[in-house]
Amino acid sequence: MSNLVKRKSKEKRLKRNPIGLLLIVLAWSLAMGWLLAFATSVNGATPNDDTMSSIGTVDVVPAQFKLGQELYLENCSTCHIALPASVFPTQTWKNLLSDSQHYGSQLQPLVDPPRMLVWRYLSTFSRPILEDEQIPYRLNSSRYFKALHPQVKLPNPTQVSSCVTCHPGANNYDFRSLSKEWQ
Repeated sequence: MSNLVKRKSKEKRLKRNPIGLLLIVLAWSLAMGWLLAFATSVNGATPNDDTMSSIGTVDVVPAQFKLGQELYLENCSTCHIALPASVFPTQTWKNLLSDSQHYGSQLQPLVDPPRMLVWRYLSTFSRPILEDEQIPYRLNSSRYFKALHPQVKLPNPTQVSSCVTCHPGANNYDFRSLSKEWQ
């Protein structure tokens, strides 16, 4: 008879275990879902929030390119407005990084490792050059720049300093914000 009691209590435990296991899996899934949602939000904002839609720069820059972008801005925006990498093709940026003559000014070229970090950023976010396209070194010769400004009457010569006229946040690398007349 004692075997019969043991068998019945063992059967009851087996029947309870799937429910307990199911509850544990459910709790684990909810906790992991909550943690994943929290980890993928930016400062607690979800992708539908207004904070995500007001990105100041042209591109969202992944963490592995942030330092390169910061070095680019630090080195280039001290003398002029730093342009988005996509304005010029990759070959233009490569030539500009290696040339000590920078638009009539003598510069000390960047050395490694900062040069490599800036290059990784610029080469990732710049555009390819077309087969028959000449390498542009001025804004008014950049086909991408012209494509971004189809109905804009640009001054001739187009200068980086004139960006602030339409992009009031250009000094802070914010080319998404436009002046009231262009909104």
